[in-house]
Amino acid sequence: MQNTYTVTQVNSYIRNMFTQDFMLQRVRIRGEVSNCKYHTSGHIYFTLKDAKSTISCVMFSSDRKGLPFRMEEGQQIVVSGSVDVYERDGKYQLYARAIELDGIGALYEKYERLKEELLERGMFDKQYKQSIPRYVRTLGVVTAETGAAVRDIINVASRRNPYVQIILYPAIVQGEAAAPSIINGIHAMERLQVDTIIVGRGGGSIEDLWAFNEEAVAQAIFDCEIPIISAVGHETDVTIADFVADLRAPTPSAAAELAVCDFAQLEENMAEYAYTLQHLCRGTIQRYRNRTKEYGMRLRYLSPLQVLRMKKTQALSMEERLQTAMEQHLQKTRYKLALYVERMKGLSPLDKLSQGYAYAADAGGRTLTSVEQVALGEQIRVCVKDGSLWAEVKEKEKADG
Repeated sequence: MQNTYTVTQVNSYIRNMFTQDFMLQRVRIRGEVSNCKYHTSGHIYFTLKDAKSTISCVMFSSDRKGLPFRMEEGQQIVVSGSVDVYERDGKYQLYARAIELDGIGALYEKYERLKEELLERGMFDKQYKQSIPRYVRTLGVVTAETGAAVRDIINVASRRNPYVQIILYPAIVQGEAAAPSIINGIHAMERLQVDTIIVGRGGGSIEDLWAFNEEAVAQAIFDCEIPIISAVGHETDVTIADFVADLRAPTPSAAAELAVCDFAQLEENMAEYAYTLQHLCRGTIQRYRNRTKEYGMRLRYLSPLQVLRMKKTQALSMEERLQTAMEQHLQKTRYKLALYVERMKGLSPLDKLSQGYAYAADAGGRTLTSVEQVALGEQIRVCVKDGSLWAEVKEKEKADG
């Protein structure tokens, strides 16, 4: 009958097998750091991976004393230790006793140190970034004369604007001679006074792209008076040149699109702008015409000649009104005068005299109104219609009542 074992028995058996394997007790494994966690207890838990596999790792606090650097994501390291089974969970893991940076990891450390140094010097600051010209006529390209990068740049730039002039500096982009070659290319484009420079290459490993992480290349890009677009590797590749450049493009093709305007789109925009400008001009001209007509009407109304005409018209109107008022006043006055004349006629002595009446006055000219005013024998004057008579009083007779 087949034996039946517990989980603990099986895990213990497997652990004994790992322990008895000499190679697993003294192993060196190269890989990339992932999921690195520093525990409060002092232990370090991380995963070591390559292109196809991963392995869980732990470094106890007692072994950390000899670790000369702080582990971070993406570092390439070589771990020395033993592979053993953790019986409780039934999984195997690498127990690290020593960790050192691999060649690529050392480059990564150098990259980080230079990045921090240039950041502190302000070479990544936005205030030093130059604007990329919107309409480029001459485009300088510093890259290898063969390869996909230069073909992509030329194809995209020519498609977007067939009139742009592309000047290529065939630089070395890999190896020890790469950095001086790239620097010479930047200086050459600066002497030619191109509008924009694209500096870059196709994708590759960190060693292949290392020329663009050199401090001298970063300084040349920073000092260049012409705007520079960096286009190094693929979208996930980020170099020091990307931080220093005025603009970073994820790929060489994208750099060409950022540097060169789309001529067809430009023509379409220009046609639209022309239509909009004509429409706005017509509207503006019409508004000014209407305003000119309005000003003309105001000018005609406010001109001295028009004012004189209006004043003359007003004067004539007032003259007519004054003449009418005067005639009416004269007519009323004439009517009143006629009434007064009639009244005066009724009271006039001459009118009474013409009716046969007379009045008498003494020799002194006093009007006689009583018989008592004269004495018998006095001379009196009797006035009639056509003259006066002198008479002597012969007799006085006083009327009764």
